[in-house]
Amino acid sequence: MSELLNTPERLTPDTFLRGLWQENPVFTMLLGMCPVLAVTGTTLNALAMGLATTFVLVGSSLLVSLLRHWIPKQVRIASYIVIIATFVTLVDYAIQAISLELYAALGAFIQLIVVNCVILGRAEAYASKQRLHTTFVNSLGMGLGFSLALLALGTVREILGQGTLLGVPVLPEGFQPWVIMALPPGGFFVLGSWLLVFNWLGPRRARRDLVASGATIHVR
Repeated sequence: MSELLNTPERLTPDTFLRGLWQENPVFTMLLGMCPVLAVTGTTLNALAMGLATTFVLVGSSLLVSLLRHWIPKQVRIASYIVIIATFVTLVDYAIQAISLELYAALGAFIQLIVVNCVILGRAEAYASKQRLHTTFVNSLGMGLGFSLALLALGTVREILGQGTLLGVPVLPEGFQPWVIMALPPGGFFVLGSWLLVFNWLGPRRARRDLVASGATIHVR
């Protein structure tokens, strides 16, 4: 994989798209499971957490890339955590200013963005080795991929658990909400279902790409 190399990566569409599908932080790499399961009870909470994480990921990755030649290797992890914590503090105060109700709903998981494996992993494996523009594009793709994963879970859980989408009723009045969707077991169930979908679509897409490239598929 290109991010494991110390040589700069060329900017291509795959630099951005990789985080949406091939290396999706949630559905492919299974990172950041704590907020994925904890704050996806509603679509709004999932969207807010996704956007907050994306902001921290992009901001911290850009700063790490900008300072990569000046950060000593001996203290790089500590330096990355300080940088990430700075952006998390900005997000924390911003959400408090925008909506105290949303801030209370997200709870401690805003501060826990500091230890999100997605962010620290991108800082160490990618931003510290790549140029500014490729780091921006790649971290934006990763952040949006994480946000889409949270939205996928939050939308399903809110619709089935409350019969609403962003607080607006979308199911008939006679619909009986699935209470389990508001509980942790519902999060595990929806996550497992989406993982099945990704695992089913992944090989199909790979075969389609092979056919499009003119390769021959041998079926045993």
